[in-house]
Amino acid sequence: MDQYQQGDPEGKRSDNMAKVYLFRGKAIEELQKMSLEDFSKLLTSRQRRALLRGFSIEEKKFLERLRKSNKPLKTHLREVVIVPEMVFKKVLVHNGNTWVAVDIKPEMLGHRLGEFALTRKKVIHSAPGVGATKASKFMPLK
Repeated sequence: MDQYQQGDPEGKRSDNMAKVYLFRGKAIEELQKMSLEDFSKLLTSRQRRALLRGFSIEEKKFLERLRKSNKPLKTHLREVVIVPEMVFKKVLVHNGNTWVAVDIKPEMLGHRLGEFALTRKKVIHSAPGVGATKASKFMPLK
């Protein structure tokens, strides 16, 4: 069976049934009821280590503000591990230049916020510049 699984014992799905996302065999509702320590046991060692060390003061303040508010929050905290209580919230993550809107989905659990706000743009080259050779001026643009 795939990660989108219905509570149907035969595993048959009709097209009108809603898909349920499972993270390591557990539904989102189950994960949100779990303690942070129990959830960390489902993660990889790198994320588990970050969670079990505990949150910093800034990360605790950010989570408190995220619980209370319904509107998107701005943050510079790119290294925060996404936990179940953050799912279905909207966060504006700073990428060094602008604020990138990130809608947190169940598939993002265990990842870090910075993974979804890229810091580098694709390089797009334009016409030859001032220091170019004389011959390169007459190159076709296409």
